[in-house]
Amino acid sequence: MSLIRDIPAPEAYVVIGHERYNSAYAVSELANASFAAVGQELAALIQAMGLSQEVLPVCVDQRLASLWFGYSFAPQGWELPSLWDPIAGNYACRDGWIRLHTNLPHHRAAALKVLGCAASPDAVRVAVRDWDSGTLETEIVDQDGVAAAMRSRADWMQHPQGQALAAEPLIHWDQKRPVALRPNHQATQARPLQGLRVLDLTRVLAGPVATRTLAGFGADVLRIDPPGWDEPGVIQDISLGKSMTFLDLQTAEGRARFEALLAQADVLVHGYRPGALDGLGYDLATRDRLAPNRVEVTLNAYGWTGPWSGRRGFDSLVQMSAGIADTGRIWAKTDKPTPLPVQALDHATGYLMAAAVLSALRQALTTGETQNASLSLARTANLLAEISHSESGYPLQEKLPQDYDRRRENSDWGPALRLKSALSIGSTYMHWNAPARACGTSEAYWPRPRN
Repeated sequence: MSLIRDIPAPEAYVVIGHERYNSAYAVSELANASFAAVGQELAALIQAMGLSQEVLPVCVDQRLASLWFGYSFAPQGWELPSLWDPIAGNYACRDGWIRLHTNLPHHRAAALKVLGCAASPDAVRVAVRDWDSGTLETEIVDQDGVAAAMRSRADWMQHPQGQALAAEPLIHWDQKRPVALRPNHQATQARPLQGLRVLDLTRVLAGPVATRTLAGFGADVLRIDPPGWDEPGVIQDISLGKSMTFLDLQTAEGRARFEALLAQADVLVHGYRPGALDGLGYDLATRDRLAPNRVEVTLNAYGWTGPWSGRRGFDSLVQMSAGIADTGRIWAKTDKPTPLPVQALDHATGYLMAAAVLSALRQALTTGETQNASLSLARTANLLAEISHSESGYPLQEKLPQDYDRRRENSDWGPALRLKSALSIGSTYMHWNAPARACGTSEAYWPRPRN
């Protein structure tokens, strides 16, 4: 089998159920396909590892896959903090709409500096009215903030970045290089990634979904954040099964520990913009020197070519830029941006990243060579635009008690329930060795091998 380059054909896997999100776009069908991509690549890897004589069948539960595209974590007897800063949201401009993303303090400060107003939603709403959406977007981005004007799908396809994306593959693979995978004697068919070391340098949301998925099949995932980092209301969903550590890469001690971890890693997953790792002193040549036998997968927001390839972005912003929110507006017969019911670009890209890791591991195992993979939220948006709604289906109902695993998850914030696995590969399914953990709660070391 060749490296994964697209989602699997529908006939390559079994789908159970017919509930789907009510949306202008085929969100549940995208959920099925992205989960199936993980399943297909894991089935091929299991066979290549000699853990099965045959390629195991892949089955996706459409209801659960759809729900996993939302929030998988349900607190029991306590409440999660808000996901959003009070200023974050959509605002009417003089000529249309813009979305401000202000969850990070420096992004919030950038938007307020440009607008020159008080830090309240009402003050922002008044200030934004006097701006053209494209001009305001540019001014905020120039201040190292993040914002996105709402564009139509047609306008996006004519935009220089939209045109660049149209020529990009869903998953870009770079040149082959020799690799010798570390022997792993802990893997079983039930836990095929057990013993695999995954170094996680990602933030909300796609990258953490990818590494959470790998942890769900047994991988040892170690996530590194700068001291004091937190993602309130998000980290509970995506730190499942991971070790969470702090490292300061501005110090000699922190850099030495990071380099030791990287040298011992089997997989590196990161979500830095092009050039960001280079700026820290870890360009591709340095990574190749420190960890020549790693598999590497990365993502960004707007693609890897074109004028916006280095632009910061998030799912909600890409939906505005790429015409998704405007198409939803027309579909909903309203005058306001109408995004997808969930952050589907993040989730789908995350599962496709996990599938790319599995594909590269199989290539390394069978040929002694590997390639690095790059994905983007905006390219996944193009994929979503190409997927059709299934011919049968009915509206997805709210979460029910039977959607959750009966075992209580003792997270660092309190007891919770977690959605059941949406994916099975034969008798192999996602489950995790540890509950969700807070940032900085683990030592910066790889765990000892399990007996």
